[in-house]
Amino acid sequence: MKRLLAAVVLIGVVAAVAVAAWRQLGGQPTVPRSQTCTAVVGDLAARLDLDQSGNAALIVALSVRRGLPARAGTIALATAMQESKLYNIDYGDRDSLGLFQQRPSQGWGTPAQVRDPVHATERFYDGLVTVGGYESMPITDAAQAVQRSAYPEAYAQHESAARALASALSGQSPRALTCELDPPAEGHPAEVRRDLETAFGATIGTPVVRGRSVTAAVGTPDHGWAMAHYLIARAERLGISRVAYHGWAWSAADSPEGWVRTEDTVRGRLSATVAGPAPSA
Repeated sequence: MKRLLAAVVLIGVVAAVAVAAWRQLGGQPTVPRSQTCTAVVGDLAARLDLDQSGNAALIVALSVRRGLPARAGTIALATAMQESKLYNIDYGDRDSLGLFQQRPSQGWGTPAQVRDPVHATERFYDGLVTVGGYESMPITDAAQAVQRSAYPEAYAQHESAARALASALSGQSPRALTCELDPPAEGHPAEVRRDLETAFGATIGTPVVRGRSVTAAVGTPDHGWAMAHYLIARAERLGISRVAYHGWAWSAADSPEGWVRTEDTVRGRLSATVAGPAPSA
């Protein structure tokens, strides 16, 4: 009986503490923030976790670097969605590896190379651009011409999501991609600069690092929005807390709000703020 009474008292104390905490928070339960990126273009939509989003952003950025149409990014994304769910995995059928499940034994590169997202994506595009008329052919046909999959029709199920992502990440649809994430603890501006240069190459001006800010000149609004979406899709892995371009800004601290109006942008330049301590004087 004493044990039962003690248990009842303990439950009551726990409940009282929980209610007090709930009231202290304004009577609202604390809900963990969703760690996702969402692209919405017309009636097309896609939602990915942060790992998938970062990989998708790189795939499309490399198509922009090569001057390929958004359709190329759509085909590449649909392929990687089917092959790896946009994860850079270290396993697969037989010796298949990486984002596109490329097989070293079939000439795609060494095991380390096909697990390098840049190498794997570039090799996919190397194959795609040799396919005559890929820009207008069905996704399944174009992807199959490069991949030689045992299940070619499976690529079609990812077309809508891939089109939304490719349109946003290529910059054709401004502010079409937004990400919700916890504010990062710290990033490194030099790493952000290198990442941009790897992804976009000569299509952008040389990024400039000043303190914890990285800025880059962009030639066209499409390129600017491609870079802006790229940076927020990779914000968690690069430690980016804020991105601003063309009168709009996104911040990790207020990421559920998406893109909001701002007056601190410079025409033709994109800026990213990297989380971390302020530089010493």
